[in-house]
Amino acid sequence: MALGALHPTSLVDQATQRLREQITAGEWPVGTRLPGETSLAAALGVGRSTVREALRALAGAGLVRSRQGSGVFVIALEPAQDWREVLRRAAVADVYEVRMLMEVQAVRLAAQRRTDVEMSALWAALDRRREAAAGGDDEAFVDADIRLHAAVVAAARNPVLDGLFTEFLPALRRGLVEVVELLDLRAAEVNHGDAAHAALVEAVAASDGERASEILRAELDQTLNLLRAPTA
Repeated sequence: MALGALHPTSLVDQATQRLREQITAGEWPVGTRLPGETSLAAALGVGRSTVREALRALAGAGLVRSRQGSGVFVIALEPAQDWREVLRRAAVADVYEVRMLMEVQAVRLAAQRRTDVEMSALWAALDRRREAAAGGDDEAFVDADIRLHAAVVAAARNPVLDGLFTEFLPALRRGLVEVVELLDLRAAEVNHGDAAHAALVEAVAASDGERASEILRAELDQTLNLLRAPTA
């Protein structure tokens, strides 16, 4: 089995890719029992733990299945899902988890601390989001959405939180562009999430931090669930 030794970076990813190539090329037909971890580790030039993680990844892609006491068997030559898309979704989900940690607390503080000036900025940002949605450009829509959320964070009047959010913005923008593309969010609703965003601003205006945080958490949870759902 001439798999070839791997380079010392991203070993799990490389091992996963190398084993996947062997499977999809038909080197191990469906029903075949894969060589043991020790043999695979020696062939790939990695440790058994790396092989173990690679096999878990392949199992997640629907290519192999472990049978207790018998070993790991090939169950398909093609992944049940587009693996690149699975990885993209996972990366965006990570961004959303961090976003939730920051923004749910930020909006609670914003509802308690906002001034009339900050409320004017929030209403204006909501209007710009609607204008961007009508324009039909996905990236312009994402930018307008981010400006609204940045206005919420600014209304929390916590300079440390505001600084963290500013540092996070590039990753958030990439994540939002990915979300729009991966989930095709604007296909059915051009101004996706408008009702939720309007309710969010209204809750901040009413100084209802609990309601505002519930709205934002529900919105982010919904997207996270879509990202984590299996793809066809």
